[in-house]
Amino acid sequence: MMDEARVSEEFQANRSRLEGIAHRMLGSRAEAEDAVQEAWLRVARADTGAVENFPGWLTTVTGRVCLDRLKSRRGRMEETAGAALPDLEDAAPDRDPAHAAVVADSVGAALMVVLESMGPEERVAFVLHDVFAVPFDSIGDILDRTPQAARQLASRARRRVQATAPQEPGAPVDAVQHRSLVEAFLRATRQGDFEALVRLLHPDVVLEPDQVALQMGSRPETRGAEEVAAALSGGARGARLVLAGGRAALAWAPGGRVRSVIEFTVADGRITAITVTADPERLEHLDVVPLTD
Repeated sequence: MMDEARVSEEFQANRSRLEGIAHRMLGSRAEAEDAVQEAWLRVARADTGAVENFPGWLTTVTGRVCLDRLKSRRGRMEETAGAALPDLEDAAPDRDPAHAAVVADSVGAALMVVLESMGPEERVAFVLHDVFAVPFDSIGDILDRTPQAARQLASRARRRVQATAPQEPGAPVDAVQHRSLVEAFLRATRQGDFEALVRLLHPDVVLEPDQVALQMGSRPETRGAEEVAAALSGGARGARLVLAGGRAALAWAPGGRVRSVIEFTVADGRITAITVTADPERLEHLDVVPLTD
């Protein structure tokens, strides 16, 4: 069994990731912080002797806290469903003041509307799997369902989201496909696998660093799959997988401080654009959440 100091240390190391998960499930940064604090109280009282995967277990505990809060929220909504709707001015104080900005930065206003229409279990299954790539075995444990039932919940939620997405060719892929491509890109660049990189990149891909990134030594604007692959092959060894604005990205964060973020545009199964951001003002507005890689 871990001693109290070790449990606290492990929890703090995972706190930002847990807050990111809770933030996307609950839609409010303040409520996410409260949920993670409640998860900590549960963790502190728990017997950790049988825990083998501590980060995964913390995800499970946090997911259950969020599920309870979503169920409670849904219950309150049903109780007041027959009441007269308040004026917008009267309703405003009951909302998280940063709610609209958080939604726009992390999951998008249209997606948030769809998330709000989902049942609590659908929402948990979709966010954990499609955004954070949590396996269905773990999601099933959180929901007290079989992995197959968890998969069905996520699939149902995904169909709702896709029904609201643009259908024209080249429309953005879903979060799981996006993350898969970013992870493959990270592996290929770390290994210096030029051919694998070329396969991941669209023939007309463009690498676009901002001015600060250029000053820090980033490659200048580069176009073409082979040219970009040559510029990046063997790099990214110090990068780590993150969520930035709700999408998988890479971050360079020496000493734990994010110095630059690499974001990807994906279409038709390939990377079409790579943007390197190092401007401190821009980085402050990116919602960067660490992911395990």
